[in-house]
Amino acid sequence: MASDRPRPRLARDTIVGWMVLVLFVSLLSVVIVVRESLHLSVTERANADVAQEIDEFRTFTEDGTDPETSKPFTTADRLLEVYLSRQRPGNDEIIVGYVGDTGQVLPVRGPGAPEPEEYDLTRDRELLAEAGRASSGTRETPAGEMRWARAGVDVRGGQDAVLVVAVFTDPARADADRTVRTLTFVSLGALLFAGVVSWLVAGRILRPVRQVQEAAEEITEHDLTRRIDVGDDDVSGLASTFNRMLDRLEEAFRAEQRFVDDAGHELRTPITVIRGHLELMDDDPESRQATLRIVTTELDRMGRIVTDLLALAKADRPDFVRASEDVDTSMLTVALEAKISALADRRWRVARIAEGTARLDAQRITQAVLQLAQNAVQHTRDGDAITLASDIVDDPELGRALTISVEDTGPGVPHADREHIFERFSHGEPPDGRRHSGAGLGLAIVRAIAEGHDGRVDVGGEPGQGAVFTLVLPVDTPLPEPTDTEEP
Repeated sequence: MASDRPRPRLARDTIVGWMVLVLFVSLLSVVIVVRESLHLSVTERANADVAQEIDEFRTFTEDGTDPETSKPFTTADRLLEVYLSRQRPGNDEIIVGYVGDTGQVLPVRGPGAPEPEEYDLTRDRELLAEAGRASSGTRETPAGEMRWARAGVDVRGGQDAVLVVAVFTDPARADADRTVRTLTFVSLGALLFAGVVSWLVAGRILRPVRQVQEAAEEITEHDLTRRIDVGDDDVSGLASTFNRMLDRLEEAFRAEQRFVDDAGHELRTPITVIRGHLELMDDDPESRQATLRIVTTELDRMGRIVTDLLALAKADRPDFVRASEDVDTSMLTVALEAKISALADRRWRVARIAEGTARLDAQRITQAVLQLAQNAVQHTRDGDAITLASDIVDDPELGRALTISVEDTGPGVPHADREHIFERFSHGEPPDGRRHSGAGLGLAIVRAIAEGHDGRVDVGGEPGQGAVFTLVLPVDTPLPEPTDTEEP
């Protein structure tokens, strides 16, 4: 069934559309401005040419002499003849001299001026009449727009010499229009090229966005492995953020699945035990009491398993460890010794106490040390020694570090088990062959707490001679040397 939703407007189309529109308006403005500037330049140049010829004529009439007599001109026709013979009109320019009302001197034409068949300035009576009333003007002729100016001078003998200078602007405007057309074609080509380039560039830039959309459509709760190729531009930061989000989601789903698997794996046994004993329970009071003790024990074990599983599930959260304040390491060590000494009848000792402060989560560290102490209790007998120590060391990996260790005199940990002893539900094989109760989650919690502090937990000692579990936690500032002490 086809969707009735309208097709969404693509960001790529929007970007390219606005780019082309802005560029089109800009180029159109440039073409208009250039056209008007060229036409204005044609007009100004025509006015300047006319004014220059008039000024030259006036200067000539004031200072000029007849080259044959070396004296001032005595007739108007001779003055105009000599003057015009020396002129080289510019393109599209005509210079015409008039003597009195009837005498006429042949015009001088520039190479681009219209021929007499097209327009004869000397026969334009309306222009001559207008020139008698004004000194300059603009006139539309069959040859196009013409800008003109006149200058007159009285010569001895009562004759008037009149010079008319005319410049036709249409040829220059036609050249300007050809330039504008060329600019227009170039602008259209540039607009087309810019549109194609912007289309390609926009596609390249928006590629991470498209990949995010495609990945979001393909991702399901059963497959979170899809990732997006990351480039090196700003928009690619979106893909990086999306990939990090997928990493968090995948880790969250994996943690959830691991929690469910672990809970199902570990809770299945006590549930089976409880069900079996309840089904076999009879009316005998002693049998009922024995069954209730077994059920209560298994329920307590289930409670501990659930608590440990919840702690491990929280270990993946960013707020699992809250190292927000500086903790006095000596006071922490003393408090830890007081708490662990109540776990069992052992010879509890404190070997070293680190003095100073360290930024850590005191509650989580206490939880980890209590777990290590409980682990030591399970692998020792009444009267055995268990030693607590804290120290400041220069660790090759973490630099300045606080160490908190719990050492026992039990069977120790075989070297083969030390790599996986901190994994969930791992019990290891003690050298004495004894198995101890527990779900195998305690040391996994200890490792999670250490890693939450950007540290680690190490295991040492020789098999058969005891085990040493050490929390190694980085500290930011150097601390004083520890004080050696030993308490029974």
